Amino acid sequence: MLSAESAAVVRATLPAVAGALDEITTRFYGAMFRDRPELLDGMFNRGNQASGAQRRALAGSIAGFATALLDDPETRPDTLLERIAHKHAAVGVTDDQYTIVHKYLFGAIAEVLGDAVTPEVAAAWDEVYWLMAGALIGREARLYQDAGVEPGKVWRQWTVVERRAETPDVVSFLLRPADGRPAPRARAGQYVSVRVLMTDGVHQLRQYSLSSDPGGDQRRITVKRVAGTAGAPDGEVSDLLHTQIHEGDELTLSAPFGDVFLDDAADATAPVVLVSAGIGGTPMTGILAHLTALGSTRPVLVLHADRSPADHALRTETSKVAGQLPGARAVFWYEHPGAEEPDAREGLMNLDGIELPGPRGTALRRRRGRVSNDSGSRGRPSCWCAPAASLRSSSACPPCGHRRRRAPAVTTASYGRPRLARCPRRS
Repeated sequence: MLSAESAAVVRATLPAVAGALDEITTRFYGAMFRDRPELLDGMFNRGNQASGAQRRALAGSIAGFATALLDDPETRPDTLLERIAHKHAAVGVTDDQYTIVHKYLFGAIAEVLGDAVTPEVAAAWDEVYWLMAGALIGREARLYQDAGVEPGKVWRQWTVVERRAETPDVVSFLLRPADGRPAPRARAGQYVSVRVLMTDGVHQLRQYSLSSDPGGDQRRITVKRVAGTAGAPDGEVSDLLHTQIHEGDELTLSAPFGDVFLDDAADATAPVVLVSAGIGGTPMTGILAHLTALGSTRPVLVLHADRSPADHALRTETSKVAGQLPGARAVFWYEHPGAEEPDAREGLMNLDGIELPGPRGTALRRRRGRVSNDSGSRGRPSCWCAPAASLRSSSACPPCGHRRRRAPAVTTASYGRPRLARCPRRS
């Protein structure tokens, strides 16, 4: 896929480019938003822009893709981009925007690296960029087709039919399509983007996992109010949803996307292990509700860590739904235990004494891990290098491409720093 000539140039210049990526991406976003301010309206998360998270994510994806190409120049590492493609589809990215990004990104590269960007260097990195962009464009086109929407046109109005406080800082919204048409197909574990108009007239969007069974014509999202830390402001979208959205109001939601989901036949028997912490438990509750709706009898192990029972969003529902599954078992950890969960364990999640279902349960039980119960980001699935049987994701560890072995179907959604059975190449 990557020509031999370009591979040699990229290999020689990767250290310099990677070392300058922070400055390159800073200048890239600055120039692009200066000339194209409309992209900040409903496309880019300005909170991530302010914190530098978007800049770091772009730099990491470019360096990772280039490194993977050098490791195997004959193969385009599409699996590294699966999660990015779903995120792009969820915000309505279209193929023409890759031309805009190319213009400003390569302008920033030339500005930062100066005379080091010879025509040969520019051509080699141009090849890397369009291999990456081409993979994303193709995958996003298929995602739009599967979702039954035109590229970029992912938005529909939904009516809030119920608002329910789950904890002091978590609220659930039950929604149905405002136009009366059937809800789009969703898979348990996926998420939607929520697009709202801020007080300054700019649209902002955030992604929230579906926290109920995705069958039928109603959907539920469960939103944690993000409090600013270390001088950072509070989360503007979560704050608006908590303070201004009530029953009868309408929200703009995208079609559902997400590359980690459970979508098996009702008679599937492979074990499922769901590991989460904090607000990362919300997609797990949706997966459990889906299994219950199917009448599943497969072995299910639910592991969740939180600050306290009072902070554990959907705690009662998770226990109830798990109790309706004949093969399910739930274990909770709390830093501050309470009488509401007398059987819960104290402290951070620790796998000592926990045997996972399936033929490799004993071996996995010996892999100790701990999950912090505190973070400032939305819970999101994290790499577990051994699943594939029933939880559908890419066939390789997204960050590193390491091939997975068959084992109990596992997903981890972590609100904190997951340290459970991570990919050996990332340990």
